Amino acid sequence: MILQLIHHSYHYEMEKLTRSFFPDRTLTVLDDGMPLPADRASEPLIAVEWQEDCASGDAFMQVTFTDPQEGVSECHSEPLQTGPVSSFDTPELAAGRALWSVLSRVTGLTPPWGILTGIRPSKLLGQLTEQAGRALAKDILRTVYLVSPPKIELAETVADAEAEILRSSTPDSFSLYIGIPFCPNRCSYCSFVSQAISTPQAKKLLPDYFLHLLEEVRADADLARKCNLKLRSVYVGGGTPSTLSAEQIAELLKTVRDEFDLSDCAEFTFEAGRPDTLTAEKLQAIHDGGADRISINPQTMSDDVLSAIGRNHTAADIEQSFADARAIGFANINMDLIAGLPGDTPDGFRNSLERVLALQPESVTIHTLAYKRSADLGATAELFSRGRETADMLAYAADRLTASGYAPYYMYRQARSVGNLENVGWCRPGFESPYNVFMMEEKHSIFACGAGAITKLQTPEKRIRRLANYKYPFEYINRFDEILSQKQTILDFYGKESI
Repeated sequence: MILQLIHHSYHYEMEKLTRSFFPDRTLTVLDDGMPLPADRASEPLIAVEWQEDCASGDAFMQVTFTDPQEGVSECHSEPLQTGPVSSFDTPELAAGRALWSVLSRVTGLTPPWGILTGIRPSKLLGQLTEQAGRALAKDILRTVYLVSPPKIELAETVADAEAEILRSSTPDSFSLYIGIPFCPNRCSYCSFVSQAISTPQAKKLLPDYFLHLLEEVRADADLARKCNLKLRSVYVGGGTPSTLSAEQIAELLKTVRDEFDLSDCAEFTFEAGRPDTLTAEKLQAIHDGGADRISINPQTMSDDVLSAIGRNHTAADIEQSFADARAIGFANINMDLIAGLPGDTPDGFRNSLERVLALQPESVTIHTLAYKRSADLGATAELFSRGRETADMLAYAADRLTASGYAPYYMYRQARSVGNLENVGWCRPGFESPYNVFMMEEKHSIFACGAGAITKLQTPEKRIRRLANYKYPFEYINRFDEILSQKQTILDFYGKESI
């Protein structure tokens, strides 16, 4: 399939939007001025052209889709918007609307997020609200971005919930992320850089990795003190942090407590993760270490689907781990489910959700399956064709979670997700995760420790700087001095001198 750009350079957004309709197809983009290869004339062609009528002064985007082999041809012209929303429209957005209209007719799909390809719809709504007021902001989403009314309503609910949390973020506040890039094994849909702890290489790396991680945590604490920053949230993620031993968990959390002032900390989350890594001793170490929120993430409560995605545990194991966590005293537990997993069905997803709700966790995160190039699970036309039933799964989840007293409080989207849908965090009142909002909305500095972790420094003026650690554990260990040296630039960012 070929995407041809004529008289404009909107390569990035046109490619992303096209891939949302054809995520499993190989796509070649011809930028303006590049000729169509003669030997590829039989392939489907999408031409996106900016046209101007010199006589009338009218300008518009025209998109033409042709598939010679299937005998299909569609065309649509899209002018710039008029009226109150006109100042928020651009030729690039008009190109997106024209492309969306044509590809919707060709495929029969109507992605509910319209031409939005960004990961933070609620952030966009918030920005538009600041500029134009809420009513006009919603109209812009509907007419300029073609977002469906239900998704606008979702974005509005999330934006309001996030705004409440973001008010607690001050210019001198920050959060801490600690990454454990090890897992018992890699799930088929996962693209995170993690080491299977069962392999000799990972077993050899982990002790040295852990010692370096503790040193980086101490270094970050020293930098935070020098910058006079207040810690608002702590998140230990992965990978699967519970691949650490109970003794390592206790030492890690003790290091955090000893090195950081937690008096202003509103959240201390530890991703307990998979039940095949959890023991009563580890849960006790997490609890005694001061973590007040944990995640126990089933992804599905179907044993067949668990096996299909590479999980070495059952749904009954998940329920037992949850019961153990409650017995130890955890009063804030999150659980994750993924809609659209291979082998799952709408009935199977509904059963998973009902079993999770029966446990009464304080929060539930509903993800949409997204296909990553580095994941073992390959993108296929059959899996992507399940967009409608995946959308039904999300709709069912929204209805049941709302009826059960949960409300959406944060949201993000991923490229190449089934149905071009979203991931939403739901919680009962008072159990929002501030870290999730701070991290997603990029209005708050995040100090990040561990392989592949990315520190994001944020000022009130919305200046963002990223400091990326080396991606793989062996790089992290071997080039650790470079990581510590780079982090000294945090002092410059906050206008402090190195001591």
